[in-house]
Amino acid sequence: MTNNISVTIRIFTAVILAGGEARRMGGEDKGLVELSGKPMVQHVIDSMSSQVGYLVINANRHFDTYARFGCPVVADEFEGFCGPLAGMASGMRTIDTPYMVTVPCDSPLVPDDLVKRLYLELVREKAEISVAHDGDRMHPVFSLMQTRLLDSMLAYLKSGERKIDKWFRKHRLAITDFSDKPETFLNVNTPEELATLATRLQEQNQ
Repeated sequence: MTNNISVTIRIFTAVILAGGEARRMGGEDKGLVELSGKPMVQHVIDSMSSQVGYLVINANRHFDTYARFGCPVVADEFEGFCGPLAGMASGMRTIDTPYMVTVPCDSPLVPDDLVKRLYLELVREKAEISVAHDGDRMHPVFSLMQTRLLDSMLAYLKSGERKIDKWFRKHRLAITDFSDKPETFLNVNTPEELATLATRLQEQNQ
């Protein structure tokens, strides 16, 4: 990494969040939905594999299928699809690197400098968590955090709380500007959005 900070990617583990119910996709497992000839989770893996030392997939179904991508697969420890923070905590419990970065499985246009930019802002702000911002709002599932925050996260979830941004505010937070890369946050929630993105990618590759 540049900006006078030299660091190995082995201090980062990425947790790909694929544990949602995907109701607007008719309940179909979004990470396994094909886009441009490969599952969406594979698009995310391809982008993240050069940015981190380790990859973990958080999923709550189709475990054998996700395991074929060559990453450990971790289910939520909290029952009932408790949202992305539960996936973050379940993933964090399985890793031993100082930092965890999270990305959703349904945002296939993850930039190749996501981790670098999140980390540099975290260091600059002397923060515990760095979260991406598109210029209008924060995107909590695109975040990098110190794994020593696990106990805090678990206590928050066990108290019945679920909102990520409320938990973020309990810690030193850095806001990382990605307004120059709005496509980062383009996520696929419906079959119509999938078709639109597929057409866009096809046109770009022509």
